[in-house]
Amino acid sequence: MSEQKRGVFFGAAAYIMWGAFPLYFPLLEPAGAWEILGHRILWSLVVAGALVVIVGRRAQVAAILRDRRKLLLLAAAAAVISINWVTYIWGVNNGRIVETSLGYFTNPLVTMLMGVLILREKMRKLQWVALGIAFVAVVVLTLDYGRLPWVALLLAFSFGTYGLLKKSAGVGPFESLAVETAVTAPFALALIVALQVAGHGTLVGNGALHVLLMISLGVATVVPLACFGAAAIRVPMVTIGLLQYLAPILQFAVGVFIAHEAMPPGRWAGFAIVWVALVIFSAEAVHHRRKVLRELVAPAATPTA
Repeated sequence: MSEQKRGVFFGAAAYIMWGAFPLYFPLLEPAGAWEILGHRILWSLVVAGALVVIVGRRAQVAAILRDRRKLLLLAAAAAVISINWVTYIWGVNNGRIVETSLGYFTNPLVTMLMGVLILREKMRKLQWVALGIAFVAVVVLTLDYGRLPWVALLLAFSFGTYGLLKKSAGVGPFESLAVETAVTAPFALALIVALQVAGHGTLVGNGALHVLLMISLGVATVVPLACFGAAAIRVPMVTIGLLQYLAPILQFAVGVFIAHEAMPPGRWAGFAIVWVALVIFSAEAVHHRRKVLRELVAPAATPTA
């Protein structure tokens, strides 16, 4: 198997695992979203910390801890991804799986918009078209839901913000996750203890299987990330960009065909408009990359006198 095919395999595996989360989080009930968040942070720290030692990233982690700017960026990223995680878990366990999928369908477009507004990046004409169509979709879905699809919007904007912060920090995935979870671990531990003392914790009294499932949150968080990291160094980002749609497609399928969430005509129309926007966005990205590659190759292919 070639390196590129191996990269596609790792990327697909990562997004399929992320897409299967709506089947996984309900297994953790009767734990609520906040308790699941606390355990996810703590057990992710354990797994990420072990990986940092195994793959020899201790020096990189120490360097991050000495770098005030990177540490602050990762602390902010940790806060934002915590909001993303708890929103997603709450949505999945409260009958809003379809709406969570909408958040990740629109995430590439939201990230692009944030790049323009915050990083002053320039968008091409078809990118603006895709963004305009996505805005129409939000209006249609707002009318259908009778409210803003706030779960989807919060997921899209929090994950987009997280991506921008991680890009600015510029550190590796394992050491980044180790630092992020280390920063939030004291709050996670306090949250778990408070819930347990208040009688709302579920770790005790629900059997050994429940304990094992809560512990498995660390592996469930880190393994897809490891697969994504393996893919990112082997395939172009355009390929990663196309593979990322696997996760919301699977989430949407789980919501509609397994959880049997309501999909009235207006909701189908809103999602159809989002998908049109994503087709335009993805096709334009592929075309633009091919154009750039042709321009890079052309000078080298031109014979000299």
